[in-house]
Amino acid sequence: MIIPEIGGRRPTILKLKPGTYWWCACGRSKGQPWCDGAHRGTGFSPIEVVITEEKNYGLCTCKRSAKGHLCDGAHKNL
Repeated sequence: MIIPEIGGRRPTILKLKPGTYWWCACGRSKGQPWCDGAHRGTGFSPIEVVITEEKNYGLCTCKRSAKGHLCDGAHKNL
């Protein structure tokens, strides 16, 4: 199993509008939490996130959340 890099040590809180976003799964993106293509050659691919409701979301940047793109507090154990 390939382990992603830690892209950050706290969530990014963003108010998102409905739409499709691409969450960085590798941890290498300079534009955390979104993919910037830095995963090329790593074996990782960005994760499609479809937002249907406009509201604030806590987005994982540590890449250890059991909830995928949503922060579950896993960064507290790093």
